[in-house]
Amino acid sequence: MKARPRRSGSPPILGRIQFIHYPEVGFSTGLVLMLPRAKQLFCLALTLLTSATSHVWAQAPNSNSSQLVDLVLRHGKIVDGTGNPWFYGDVAVDGERIVLVGSGPVRGRREIDVSGKVIAPGFIDSHSHSDWTLFQDGNAESKIRQGVTTEVLGEGFSGAPYSGQMKAKLQKVGEQELAIATFDDYFRALEQSTVSVNVASYAGICNLWQCVMGYSFDRPTPENIAAMQQLLTEAFEDGVFGLSTQVMTPPGSLATTDDLIQLCAVVKQRGGVFTTHIRNEGSLVFDSVDEAIRVAETAQVPADVIHLKIADEKYWGNMRGIIEKFDSARTRGVNVQANVYPYTRGNNDLSSIIPPWAHEGGTEKLLQRLADPTERARMKVDIEQGLENWYNHYTAVGKDWSRMLIAEPGNYRGQSMDQVIAQKQSAAAEGDPLDILFDLLIEHHGAVSTVYAHHEERDMNLALSQPWCSVGSDGYALATSGVLREGNPHPRSFGTFPRVLGVYVREQGLLSLEEGVRKITSMNANKLGVYDRGLLRPGMFADICVFDDQTVMDQATYTEPFQYNRGIELVIVNGQVVLQGEQHTGARPGKVLRHR
Repeated sequence: MKARPRRSGSPPILGRIQFIHYPEVGFSTGLVLMLPRAKQLFCLALTLLTSATSHVWAQAPNSNSSQLVDLVLRHGKIVDGTGNPWFYGDVAVDGERIVLVGSGPVRGRREIDVSGKVIAPGFIDSHSHSDWTLFQDGNAESKIRQGVTTEVLGEGFSGAPYSGQMKAKLQKVGEQELAIATFDDYFRALEQSTVSVNVASYAGICNLWQCVMGYSFDRPTPENIAAMQQLLTEAFEDGVFGLSTQVMTPPGSLATTDDLIQLCAVVKQRGGVFTTHIRNEGSLVFDSVDEAIRVAETAQVPADVIHLKIADEKYWGNMRGIIEKFDSARTRGVNVQANVYPYTRGNNDLSSIIPPWAHEGGTEKLLQRLADPTERARMKVDIEQGLENWYNHYTAVGKDWSRMLIAEPGNYRGQSMDQVIAQKQSAAAEGDPLDILFDLLIEHHGAVSTVYAHHEERDMNLALSQPWCSVGSDGYALATSGVLREGNPHPRSFGTFPRVLGVYVREQGLLSLEEGVRKITSMNANKLGVYDRGLLRPGMFADICVFDDQTVMDQATYTEPFQYNRGIELVIVNGQVVLQGEQHTGARPGKVLRHR
């Protein structure tokens, strides 16, 4: 009898006897899990008490009555995602669910010996930008090969909504072209397209804002805010897990703290999460963290700060002060957490060097200003001197063009901006670097993806080691061949999770193996409120990663990013093997996870 399907986040509903090994107390027991949950817990407590007082262990049935299941992973080092110490044992899967962890009377239609390897829950990428690349190639190669089984999408912009002043987005799925206006449209399109990973999403503030305000920089009226709240309510009804706010650049940066608090009233009502790319990661990083905490505390919602960092060389070494703000807030009952990616370079756009005012009206207006000599002169002053409350990527890297690496496809792919400037100056025998920047943006229709070297290892390590800080890639599902091999992307799209396990667990010892796994599994599941994934437990969905903890390591670099990692040996999504050895099986068992 198979486990009944249930909605994401609800407690496990099981309907058969399952044999569970409890390594912490050293015995196996059979639980009659068809009983009501309270009676299950009573039986377990009684069994524990009996074992502790009389040293009589519950006996499993003999091998003749062993349960036949779909798959058994034998003899692995089990790191279950809780942070508890590893132990040796088996993991059994039947259908989409895990039915045994540890030891017990099971045999598999298929059995795989994973001796010497770690069996862990599938990794959950808490911050991904694969919203549209999954339609191009649903195999999600660069994520599956990292052990990722669930991607959490949506930052400033998200898969929906597209309504009001934003036109419905047309997306090709197979031979069909689907119009996407709502999250229900988006989720159904993903399901029709089929994907190898599970997908969850936040609603992005930029979609909400532009649906109501268009490209205007005008302040929203109370009616406008109410319209955004209604769009967010509808997004929750379609299954998003919360509101994500990128408030560093327009249009998200147009939202005030009070605007965010008003939108989070919907998040509170719906039991969701407020996640934020803070307003300024450089000179005003302390104020920006304060703002995130204020929104969470006032609206009474859990908050997750995206890719926590200090991205301005003038302020490096001050992460301890930011940690104190998180700890102080948590002490007074504010559930504020964070995530990081394990690199010291970020990915944004050359257009982020252009002052915010120049972006009003959208791309066409920006291009007009970039071509106007008077507007150029004004922009140069603001770029060199800065503006109040504006995070300036140019000054954050010390005005050093060599710390900007072009990620965009084309002639300049993989070159640093100082190399591009030198080529342009050589060809023209002159040229102000800022004029060359403006011309390059015009040439690429206002956008040039760029990797910035703007934060440091010491601060990142300190953040990563905090108990409330998890890991998210801030990357995309890409591939080393085909349509998704394009440009010179940040290596985090290929190496984030193996890098955590290889560099920060094995080589540096910054994290224990158990803590490293917790930060990429159950911690991210708990942030979302998804309680049927992220752990190896009977009744959980069978999202599993098997890796070699002695060899796992990223191989992608900033200049050669299209390289898969090593050491990830087996990936299972919803009970189906998606990666074995180094080969993607072609299976696409991923599900859309909807918040309820």
